[in-house]
Amino acid sequence: MKSRLLTLLTVITLVTAVAIPLQSSTKGKIITFDVPGAGTDPYQGTFPFAVNFWGSIAGYYVDSSYVYHSFLRTPNGNITTFDVPGAIRTFAYGLNFEGVITGVYRDPNNVRHGYLRDPDGTITTFDAPGGGTGAFQGTLGQSINDFGVILGYVVDANDVAHCFLRARDGTFITFDVPGAGIDAGQGTYGDSFSGLNDFGVVNGTYFDSSDVAHSYLRARDGTITPLDVPGAGTSGSSINNFGAVAGQFTDSNDVSHGYLRAPNGEVTTFDVKGAGADAGQGTFSSNINDLAAITGQYIDSNNVTHGFVRAANGKITTFDVKDAGTGENQGTGPVANNLPGAIVGFYADSNDGYHGFLRLP
Repeated sequence: MKSRLLTLLTVITLVTAVAIPLQSSTKGKIITFDVPGAGTDPYQGTFPFAVNFWGSIAGYYVDSSYVYHSFLRTPNGNITTFDVPGAIRTFAYGLNFEGVITGVYRDPNNVRHGYLRDPDGTITTFDAPGGGTGAFQGTLGQSINDFGVILGYVVDANDVAHCFLRARDGTFITFDVPGAGIDAGQGTYGDSFSGLNDFGVVNGTYFDSSDVAHSYLRARDGTITPLDVPGAGTSGSSINNFGAVAGQFTDSNDVSHGYLRAPNGEVTTFDVKGAGADAGQGTFSSNINDLAAITGQYIDSNNVTHGFVRAANGKITTFDVKDAGTGENQGTGPVANNLPGAIVGFYADSNDGYHGFLRLP
């Protein structure tokens, strides 16, 4: 593990030399794509959720019958689709350096189960301890780090969520944040794609007994630290390998704002210029890479979604996919960014169909 971490830090050092000026660019080349078989009607289409160092992309797509399947797109543009055997819906959420994917599938009874897919296509399914066996209960894989550790959560028979870590050998650790609620819909959650870094530190969200969201950090030794922005409901989104966290918080008017928590605990809040100031609008952070660049989306006063990337120096660049719709609940939604600065996400067109995009720095 030590040699692997040294390799990681060496790569970060080398990429930093070229990636910082690239990420300060005001324009980036945007490539759009659709998974073969994706539907074209409203709310069908292609939904990327993860991008690794090499530029491989994982996510899911919705076909013309509103059935969900998963996909992997390699850097050369080749797309492989897959389903977990016996699943009625398969979702891919996490992707690591080696190309291992994790996610969740639903069986014919709508019970959830976790899975991992190796680069050779082999699929291993798993269930975390304590999962319920009713509809929409069970196990969800969310993030996988470069050592093959999976972060996710399990929903029990009372519809309460509990977080888990699954080691590469298949053993589990489950945990709850002190103060997490114990009623349906409450509990402890991880975060998709990069809620777990290579040092075993977790960033996630828990809901208390009043259904208020809070962010937290869990160290490798199990120590849990709350990460609330004072006076606000706070959600975590992502943690990088240096311990910096990106997320959003909601004020008393239900408007969202972005925040960055530095490794030393200092919190910086920010808003994208043009973000709306009504309930449900504002700035939403999705992911932070190892150069502390944050990507996400903001919703304007007309409820149209746009993309942004915030560089480590605080400079914010906004962008839209050319073919994105400009109506309410349409637009551009970045989800994840990798170390070299590539951003992936999806956009809704003027007919509410969804398509994937890759923004190169």
